[in-house]
Amino acid sequence: MAIKRIPVEPYRIKVVEAIRKNTREEREEILKKAGFNVFNIPAEEIFIDLLTDSGTSAMSDRQWGALMIGDESYAGARSFYNFEKSVKDVFCFKHIIPVHQGRAAERILFQSSVKKGDYVINNIHFDTTRANVELRSAHAVDLVVDEAYDPLIDLPFKGNMDVKRLEEFIEEKGRNKIPLVMMTITNNSGGGQPVSVENIRKVSRICKHHKIPFFFDACRFAENAFYIKKREKGYSDKSILDISREMFSYADGVTMSAKKDALVNIGGFIALNDDSLAEELKSILITGEGFSTYGGLAGRDLEAIAQGLKEVIEEDYLEYRTAQVAYLAELLEEVGIPYYKPVGGSAVYILADKFLPNIPRNNYPGWALTLALYREFGIRTVEIGTIMFGKKDEKTGKEIFPELELVRLAIPRRVYTISHIQYVAEALKRLYKEKNKARGLRIVSQSPYLRHFTVRLEEI
Repeated sequence: MAIKRIPVEPYRIKVVEAIRKNTREEREEILKKAGFNVFNIPAEEIFIDLLTDSGTSAMSDRQWGALMIGDESYAGARSFYNFEKSVKDVFCFKHIIPVHQGRAAERILFQSSVKKGDYVINNIHFDTTRANVELRSAHAVDLVVDEAYDPLIDLPFKGNMDVKRLEEFIEEKGRNKIPLVMMTITNNSGGGQPVSVENIRKVSRICKHHKIPFFFDACRFAENAFYIKKREKGYSDKSILDISREMFSYADGVTMSAKKDALVNIGGFIALNDDSLAEELKSILITGEGFSTYGGLAGRDLEAIAQGLKEVIEEDYLEYRTAQVAYLAELLEEVGIPYYKPVGGSAVYILADKFLPNIPRNNYPGWALTLALYREFGIRTVEIGTIMFGKKDEKTGKEIFPELELVRLAIPRRVYTISHIQYVAEALKRLYKEKNKARGLRIVSQSPYLRHFTVRLEEI
């Protein structure tokens, strides 16, 4: 694939943070101390950190200025009302409930709505969403379209939900066993793929017919809206704000990690229209997060979110954001490195089992690739595969593998330049030629939920 252009950053850099590239020998020792888990590596020992795009954004001068006017009153702070106005302007819901991050929003919503034995439907649940469902002794059901599991087919909206299967599942289980339907935009566990307005509309219609609440996990809503503008018929002349408002008009509410598309380092919210549910959620919020006008956040954080939501819908930012990710994919395409297609807006997802075909799934090729990238080049990434989503068969004790074995190269927003992206591409090219540098693994210890955060392993 020919590289058509090099994306140019639509900003100037005013403040820099020094990063250090340590030696391979140092990294080898660090991995051993970390139990071969990149989550346990101190950030100062990372050269380029692509672990996540959550909470890692560089804030703008306007956001830093907003921090200085934060009102830290315990109740009814001015900053809450600024935050509330900004959220309502984009999302158009009646009730806005701040929380400290997305998983808190999920926990509060599910604590109120989900009971033992229920089924929560999503296109594909991400890790914390799935864990919060399962902690309620409920079932997390993925009903994404089949094409999402074909990483090489190039279709515009592989994050879509399979509406036929949704109808069938509701008929099979009954409306009373399904407390809500969620849709993750963009679909993080399935290659960061967007969802079309047409699909959103169909899912909404089904939910309304069955009187089932319909919620978004909206943490990358602006990127999803941008792809709708670029790929869906009838939306090319619409603004990102108008597309976003239309998306949310079909839903009953959202959970939001502001650490993604609000361009901040901490924060989130629940937004909804239901008066009685909102009061119940606020009661849960107060016992575990904070009063309903701060939700565990400082006033300055609320101000930063309010400003970030204005910046994230700017089209020059989104044009660059998606082009930077696409540029990395183009560099990998040149040498045949397998990645999930089409490339998403927040990350490139490497097909780890194709990248390292010599390592069997039960020796965790995705995890092995994350270790090799750090050991050889000082790059931290994250596995979205068997360690994150695998389960043990209760009868046989064998590992049940997820459909996809991915390594996500999540690009923090407004943080790295093109030369950093080129370094990552060159590292992957070299490693692709020297696959024997990656080693399989076995698990030494793990936790029952979200094991990828705490698991310790040893290399084979």
